[in-house]
Amino acid sequence: MRRRTLSTSLIILLLGTMLMACSSGGGNAGETTKGEGAAGTNPSGTTEAEAATYPIQTEKKLTYWGEINGNLIGVKNSHSEIPFFQKWQEKTGVPLEFTAPPTGQVRESLNVMLASGDLPDMIEYNFIGDFPGGPEKAINDGYILKLNDLIDQYAPNLKKYLEENPDIDKMVKTDSGSYYVFPFIRGDEYLRVFQGPIIRKDWLDELGLPVPETIDEWTTTLRAFKEKKGAAAPFSVVSKPRFFNDSGNGAFIGAFGVNRGFYQEDGQIKFGPAEAGFKEYLKLFQAWYKEGLIDKNIATADSKAVDGNMASGATGATVGNAGGGIGKWQPLVEANDPDAVLVAAPYPVLKKGDVPKFGQRNQGYASEGTVAITTAAKDPELAVRMLDYGYSEEGHMFFNFGEEGVSYNLEGDYPKFTDLLMKNPDKLAPAQAISLYARSSYNGPFVQDKRYAEQFFALQTQRDAIEVWKNTDAAKYSLPPITPTPEESSEYATIMNDINTLVDEMTIKIILGNESADEFEGYVAKMKSLNLDRAIEIQAAALERYNNR
Repeated sequence: MRRRTLSTSLIILLLGTMLMACSSGGGNAGETTKGEGAAGTNPSGTTEAEAATYPIQTEKKLTYWGEINGNLIGVKNSHSEIPFFQKWQEKTGVPLEFTAPPTGQVRESLNVMLASGDLPDMIEYNFIGDFPGGPEKAINDGYILKLNDLIDQYAPNLKKYLEENPDIDKMVKTDSGSYYVFPFIRGDEYLRVFQGPIIRKDWLDELGLPVPETIDEWTTTLRAFKEKKGAAAPFSVVSKPRFFNDSGNGAFIGAFGVNRGFYQEDGQIKFGPAEAGFKEYLKLFQAWYKEGLIDKNIATADSKAVDGNMASGATGATVGNAGGGIGKWQPLVEANDPDAVLVAAPYPVLKKGDVPKFGQRNQGYASEGTVAITTAAKDPELAVRMLDYGYSEEGHMFFNFGEEGVSYNLEGDYPKFTDLLMKNPDKLAPAQAISLYARSSYNGPFVQDKRYAEQFFALQTQRDAIEVWKNTDAAKYSLPPITPTPEESSEYATIMNDINTLVDEMTIKIILGNESADEFEGYVAKMKSLNLDRAIEIQAAALERYNNR
């Protein structure tokens, strides 16, 4: 790694942004996909003459920084132990040295690394949602490379795919036209919805209750879970890195017409926590918490805590993914109660029959799991050629399905996962086993294939969940992957760092009952004093530029 010298002021700025919030577009690394074509179809359309020959003959070792996927926490301790990453090096011919940040400390670890100036060759990171100022600032500050020329010369597979998919091409570059990462692309609409409320259907049937649709029905249901099923934490969700981490998609908050971040409505950009509906959400959760309908440890609950609550029967409702949620938890709850059944519930509304305003629906381009090449890269051309493998015909199959004869077999033209993944002998859930041998169950530098999800969602309840959760107006209100200009980025980052810290403080204090919901207006006034209106102006300008690309 190469050392870069930074000024003291820049180090202070970086450390000051460590608590900057995630964007709401899809929060955790859930399910994703490419794949309209049959096996053997090159997703980019590149001919063999144009594409690189793999494995590449090189003795150079590249360094790669990225998080170990949550599906594998507790299963493997490092990238070097995961078969996919071992085989990726073999397939491309490029040796890799991996470094992983501690779980739940990705943003903090990145900022410390950037401040130190000791950079790897490649960084896997969400530069739109989690980097202060966005990708253009990361380029201008000298951390990552602008990739236009490198992609044009050395990434024929990705280049061809983007040429044939201009809607995706528009998303994966900045307003100034800079390519900055090798993207993760969901190649089919089916793959863009994968998260929502999940509930114990067996408990509902036993209690004679319907799957809840409205907030009032949810209150009745959670009371019944507590009083008649003895649930110690009737509703529990992951609150790392922030309270109710998956609320960014509008779960429960959306019933009151807002979400946790920015959205567009009637031609205007709005920030959910500054709108009146957010107060109503805080009042609801404060009341639920006081009544014991919410996990008493909800402010600090991580994924392991929620897993434990689900497995033990302490929790009967949560928010999670079809694969990494229902798929992971169903065998856990069955082990404790053979009659247990987890199903999807609609995104809640206030009035029965209304279409939920918000819900999880990701764009075709997902900024999570994308890989940038740093300015410290010893051989940028080699890094580009290696990363382009994921968009080749062979790489497409490998990233989505793993190794033929090991993790999948071809049945005609259809790649069928083996029992090693779907009925794992070590009792790993499919989400965990797939993550060992492929990347289709989360994300990465490739185009995701629908055929992975058709098998990943092995349970009918998982397939039904997609149909339930997709029934929202999220597409109407969500923002595309917009970015501020370099001139705007520092100002925006400073504003939103302060505002998001304030919102997190307000949310915790009011929901836990340490402050009255009547304090909400005072917090909104503080947001205004921290230049929220200016942040909204920057977002609106970025949206206009995006629409004019």
